[in-house]
Amino acid sequence: MRYTAILFILCVLLSCEHPQFTDDLPEQPAPSLTVSIFQIEHTPFAAFTRTSAAEACNRLCFAVYDKEGTRVKEVNQKLGDDDFGTASFQIPEGTYLVVAVAHNSAGNPTMTNPAKIHFTNADGYSDTFYDAKEITVTSDPQTLSLSLRRNVALCRFVITDDYPDAVAKMRFRYTGGSGAFDSSTGLGCVKSTQTILFDVTGGQKQFDLYTFLHNSEGTIHLLVTAHDEYDNVIHEREFDILLKQNEITWLKGAYFSGKGNITIGNVTSSVDISTTWSGQSQQTY
Repeated sequence: MRYTAILFILCVLLSCEHPQFTDDLPEQPAPSLTVSIFQIEHTPFAAFTRTSAAEACNRLCFAVYDKEGTRVKEVNQKLGDDDFGTASFQIPEGTYLVVAVAHNSAGNPTMTNPAKIHFTNADGYSDTFYDAKEITVTSDPQTLSLSLRRNVALCRFVITDDYPDAVAKMRFRYTGGSGAFDSSTGLGCVKSTQTILFDVTGGQKQFDLYTFLHNSEGTIHLLVTAHDEYDNVIHEREFDILLKQNEITWLKGAYFSGKGNITIGNVTSSVDISTTWSGQSQQTY
């Protein structure tokens, strides 16, 4: 009886259909939208080497928003990534706003709201380029090419005299610009107090201060303080500086031996210096 039961079980097992195995996996759907950077401020992106790309930016951020302004997708890239400069999205059919930001800050901006692309004091501010375009996604895959343009103004602060022995840090605190911009205009959209601290024990004397102006030009109020290693203030001066979007304003002078606060009025000269920055002006204090 026992042998009959065993034989029955073996017959059942042998009669069962053997499982079928295959290496074929379901095909992944093709991206419905691919976004590529065509150029950054007149420099064709396809012609970039890793070195020249680093001169423009080391981070790229892409965000896609629906018609209500809600972010539906975001991709952040670093220089060296295999796909640096191209982002692909699988999204339903519809109309979307695509925003791309190129920058060199230590961290990526908050891109929850396209009307407020926000950088922070903690991550710092840098040369920044952007583009924003609306696109209608259909059932057919498509590619959107973006050309990024600079939307910051730069104050280049230069100290020409020697540091007192105790100075270890320089702090720059400025208002009048913005740490955030609206992607529809590229202009600053909030009132910010921007603060940057530099370690100057290595002798650094040139400092780049970036901001998003609220218009094509605007004045920032700058407080510059020198500190010792314990953060005690050794020296301080204030400046009012007129800046222009996509222009460098050089502010150069004897910071420690000079006296008084300086108001910089209209830009006295403007010359083309490259295919990216549209001009520069130089002032002494």
